[in-house]
Amino acid sequence: MVGLDAAGKTILYKLNLGEIVTTNPTIVFDVETVEYNNYQHHGVGRARTRSGLCGATTARTHSLIFVVVSSVREHVNQAREALLQILAENELRDAVLLVFANKQDLSNAMNVAEITDKLSLHSLCHRNRYTKATCLTSGHGPYEALDWLSNQPRNQ
Repeated sequence: MVGLDAAGKTILYKLNLGEIVTTNPTIVFDVETVEYNNYQHHGVGRARTRSGLCGATTARTHSLIFVVVSSVREHVNQAREALLQILAENELRDAVLLVFANKQDLSNAMNVAEITDKLSLHSLCHRNRYTKATCLTSGHGPYEALDWLSNQPRNQ
């Protein structure tokens, strides 16, 4: 699971612990494993540098969960560039993409159609992908999205 700073760490805690945990923004992307529906979703570890994202992925990566803060419109271009850079990596060429359009409870949040457009997801027509509106405070979205992800075929 990756995203810009402060985009989804609380989702990881919600999925792993079943509760919302107050966190501090970080500049490091953690490697996490989320077990859901008897399936382990492994996160992708990345470090953030001044020039963007860098880090390692694994050849066994089946899926990528990318978290976007839907209410921060001024960061959506940076999120698009980061996502496209990540997806250009050879190890992720066949990875399924799940986008969490997070913080939908905020009044200025972009909806799924707008997030899809702003992230240029239509250009990824060859990739199996899904964008899901999420709101952690109400619990709407992440579990349904993981259900979808768990049902996607595995690349051998």
